[in-house]
Order: sequence, then structure tokens, then C-alpha cells
Amino acid sequence: MTEAGTEAVISRDRVAALLERERESFASGHPASREMHDRAIEGPLLSGVPMNWMTRWPGAFPIYFAEARGARIVDVDGIEYADLCLGDTGAMTGHSPAPTVAAASERLGRGITTMLPSEDALPVGGEMERRFGLRHWQFTLSATDANRFAIRICREVSRRPKILVFNHCYHGSVDETFATLTEDGRVAAREGSVGPPVDLAKTTRVVEFNEVDALERELGHGDVACVLAEPALTNVGIVLADPGYHDALRRATRETGTLLIMDETHTLCCGPGGYTAAEGLEPDVLTIGKPIAGGIPTGAYGMSDEVASQVLERTDWDNADVGGIGGTLAGNALSLAAVRATLAEVLTDEAFERMIALAERFEAAVADAISKHGLPWHVTRLGCRAEYMFAPERPRTGARASAEFDPELDALMHLYMLNRGVLMTPFHMMALMSPATTEAEVDRHSAAFADAAAELLGQS
Repeated sequence: MTEAGTEAVISRDRVAALLERERESFASGHPASREMHDRAIEGPLLSGVPMNWMTRWPGAFPIYFAEARGARIVDVDGIEYADLCLGDTGAMTGHSPAPTVAAASERLGRGITTMLPSEDALPVGGEMERRFGLRHWQFTLSATDANRFAIRICREVSRRPKILVFNHCYHGSVDETFATLTEDGRVAAREGSVGPPVDLAKTTRVVEFNEVDALERELGHGDVACVLAEPALTNVGIVLADPGYHDALRRATRETGTLLIMDETHTLCCGPGGYTAAEGLEPDVLTIGKPIAGGIPTGAYGMSDEVASQVLERTDWDNADVGGIGGTLAGNALSLAAVRATLAEVLTDEAFERMIALAERFEAAVADAISKHGLPWHVTRLGCRAEYMFAPERPRTGARASAEFDPELDALMHLYMLNRGVLMTPFHMMALMSPATTEAEVDRHSAAFADAAAELLGQS
């Protein structure tokens, strides 16, 4: 334990030694996953996984899961985990929630997709309006699609070519959003972006989150159709909005005739209507995906009356099926049945109260251990989502959050948790609470975190 007000120094040699130990423990403790991964690499799966980002898990191979129920996962080696990753928000409902499973199962026997509206469409649209305050809704198969379509709509009604995003934002696999700022302030493709179709400076303006002057300067060019924003950055660590920032963002967009899209896919964690309802935001368009159908692929975007009227006025109805918005499976009956059940019976107001309380419990335990051991780290909570970062102060921008990322500590803490039966989001130290999460599962993480802190400082 360190003296109050002092920060402990973490030995990098100790980090390296602990990481090597945890890697060996992981490899020896998961023989069935290792064997499956070896066969997958030699066989039909590129890199041994069905999607390339699954290689981002710590360790020499990912664990292969056999069953996921509630907030727990059992892998093929029979090891049970408290799941605080929850499919990186896709399973924020908990895995296979009973109401969603029942509704989807019933719908499976009565037709999955028909290109016709189903009986669930109207109630789902009404519930989305109730939660988020926008009256006009369309449905997709992912938040990525919702963002793509929203951007096209904004370009169409504004007759402007560019969009504006925040540095280190995340909006799925939308081409225009994989833009970043270089050290000399130019717009360029983010590191790792695969095959960008055009020079992103031609499609996208980028500013740092929370920097009002930069936002006003870039909007002042008059060529931005829309700002696509997360209410808080969530994929580079949690970066919260400064007090008054959203007011400034809304004012700047209105003054420059720029539409404002809020992507609530991750920030639904703030409550039944996401950050928008919790903080009284007034977007022109809202996009969301992942959790609203309990894990069944879906997405949605809603529009204000003004935007909807312009969309209807400009739509070429004879060519609506080939205008770049839609998809044969979008708005299918199975997805809508799952959304209806999930919103009505799983992600309820009461569920969010409990989920947020669990995140507060997680935050308090992590903050207590950080303080007790004098670690130069911090923890941030956003609704029922919480995350700790390996820096003493909360970053205000995506660039700062990215610069403070510590790959070695991140790998160590992920493996430390995995080896003690706790699954965290693989890309950063994020924990999410579901309606099925228990205090015991939160406390399992808290105990492991305290042990890791003590080991890092040679106190155990």
C-alpha cells in the first residue's frame, strides 16, 4: 500500500514477467480451445477465426465457447466465465433472454422474411419514438447500415458532400468514418484501415472531441452534410463530453445548416432512451443497433419531422429499391419480433436501474483498489458501462485516449481476468452490465482486480 496522495511506480520488468506467466497459464489451461484453433488455422478459417477481429483476444488463440446463458459463458474446456464483455454490447440483454428467445422462436415458425411489413413493425416504431423522441423510423440489419443510410440521407437533403466525425470515433465499418487527424492536422485513413476507397480528405472532416473551436471552424466551410457523433467516445476508452459540449455541438450544427446524427449503439448503456433521452439531446437523426434485438442482427435509424418531410419529398419512388438504401433482409419479421420483445420485456426501465447500480458497484471497487495501491490509473463509468485506463487522468479527446493506451498492461490485465474466469471486452478494459448480471459476477472481477494491483506492485 502506498501513502495517500502518492502514485506507485509499476516495474515494466514485473509487468513482463507477469504477462509471461499468465500466457503460459492460459495456454496450458485451455487445451480444447487450442486444439480447435490449430485445426481451424490448418483448415478452412482465415487466421483460424470466422471474423478477423476475433484474433484480437489476448493469448496465442481465442477461447472457443460452447454455451452462453445470461451473463455467463462456458467454453469448450468446461471453464465458466462471468461475462462482462457481452459481445461488446451485442448481448447487453444477457445471452438468450427468455422473452426474446420465445418471440423469435414463435416467429421462426410463421415466416422469417417476406419483403412485407409484419405485425410487429408498428409497435416497434412506436416504442422507438417513445424512447428516443424521434417520430419516423426505418430498420436495418446493423448499426453500420443505419449509419450508412443516415449519411446518404443527410447528403441527399442537404446537397452537401462531406461528413464530420470525431478523431478515434467508432461507427461500425462505415468507409467515411475511418478517418483520423495526422500530427500536422491533415485528414488521413486510420492505421489498419483496409482498402479505403478514396482519399478520406475528400469525404470527411475530422476534429477532436470536446474541441469547440475546431468544430466551428470545420463546419464553417459550409460543405458538411452532417456530423456523425457518439454522445461519448466509447471505443478508445470512455471519453466523456465536457459540460456544455453537446449544447455547443447542437448550436454549431444549427447555425451552419448541418444535420446532427447521434449514434447510440454503445451509449444505450445510459438508459432506456440512451444518452439522448438521459441528457435531453435533440438530434436530427439517431442510429442504433446491436442490443435492441437481444443479439439477433438488427439496426435502426430515426428522423425528425423536418428531415422525414425532406426525405419523402426527394425520394424517387420508382427507384427506391436501388437508391443505395435498404437490403432485402432489412426490417425482416424475425428481427422486428426480437426487437419488440427485447424492448418490452428485457431492456426495461427497471432493468436499467439495476444495471446502472451494478456498474456503480464495479466502478467503486476499481476506484478503491486504484486508490489503495496508488496506481496511476483511473476508472470511468457511463450508465451501465465502466472502463479503467492506465493513465492518472481522464482524457478529453480521442487522440489523448489513444496515446495513453498501454498494449502490455492491456494484454496482462485481459489475460489475468480470463485466467480467473472474467471475460472483458478484448479491445480495451471495458465492462458492461446486463439484466442477468449479478453482484457476485461483479465482485469476481473486483477480487481479481485487487489481486492484480497487489501483484503489479509486489505486494503479494
